[in-house]
Amino acid sequence: MDEALLRTLTPAVIGIVVRRGAGFAAAEDAVQDALVEALRVWPGSPPRDPRAWLVAVAWRKFLDAARAESSRRRRELREADEPAPGPGEGVDDTLQLYFLCAHPSLTPASAVALTLRAVGGLSTRQIARAYLVPEATMAQRISRAKRTVSGVRFDRPGDVATVLRVLYLVFNEGYSGDVDLAAEAIRLTRQLADRSEDEEVAGLLALMLLHHARRPARTRPDGGLVPLAEQDRGRWDTRLIAEGVDVLQAALSRDRLGEFQAQAAVAALHADARTAEETDWVQIVEWYDELVRLTDSPVVRLNRAVAVGEAEGPRAGLAVLAGLDPSLPRRTAAAAYLHERAGDAATAARLYADAARSAASLPERDHLVRQAARLHARLRG
Repeated sequence: MDEALLRTLTPAVIGIVVRRGAGFAAAEDAVQDALVEALRVWPGSPPRDPRAWLVAVAWRKFLDAARAESSRRRRELREADEPAPGPGEGVDDTLQLYFLCAHPSLTPASAVALTLRAVGGLSTRQIARAYLVPEATMAQRISRAKRTVSGVRFDRPGDVATVLRVLYLVFNEGYSGDVDLAAEAIRLTRQLADRSEDEEVAGLLALMLLHHARRPARTRPDGGLVPLAEQDRGRWDTRLIAEGVDVLQAALSRDRLGEFQAQAAVAALHADARTAEETDWVQIVEWYDELVRLTDSPVVRLNRAVAVGEAEGPRAGLAVLAGLDPSLPRRTAAAAYLHERAGDAATAARLYADAARSAASLPERDHLVRQAARLHARLRG
């Protein structure tokens, strides 16, 4: 089985299914199912024309899904015509859907991916980017999750930790793009916080509020990114900051520290500083130490290296960075920043340009390109 061939064919097959009349999201789902079928069938019976085979199977999957959706809508319309069994108002069951998709029969990673796709509305590409895996890999993971839950009863909802992870990823995707998506994640997390005494639910809500408070200052009128140190702090939403800090303090007072509380504490220290120069980097490093202990995440270790560079000097930060995997996303950008802080403009300019080539988004790429161009201009001058 040539998975590289499948990855190569996927975009073209999605395009053909879209041109035949499917919406993009529906075409993407159908092709995901066709890829899973190919992984099952091709090893024993490879087709003569792989692309034609994928198109035929994907189109059949699309038609099956469209018929099922049409039947579901007819059932809903019949039920809508019946009077409600008493007084009451509509209940938003979105949060319950998150819990149902986080089914115990799924691994946490598969439950998160399925929920993001089926309920959160994220594309396979967005989810793959959040997980730092190839899009084809994520497509297979989601399709396997669909197959796993297709015949089970949804009477055992998933746990809070999995739902929190989904909400966190939905918020992150919205924070870097669609405002409504971030706002929806906050709305659902508020609902969950109202129903739960879990400290990590409160920690996630505080983290979202503190990050969302900075949103108005994060971009220029042309859409370009504004680094935290350069943001106009007068544009930060002080009401959201105050609420986030209050929620966080209440959670921390219970003395049951978790990952989201520690992340929120870092965000609160940034929010508390009147200027970038007044940021308490020593405390931030201490909170990153806690996060490393709680998660051992390579991304946390990367953020800690930058914080060490601010607290103890760029050479100290580079020394920490040297111990991290060179392929870690944004490691090159962090190295560029620390080299610039250390006075090595030539190395920083080269690294900014290198980082731009692997940027996760267009705004991030443009920002890194501008940084490289700025340093090149300084070197020429």
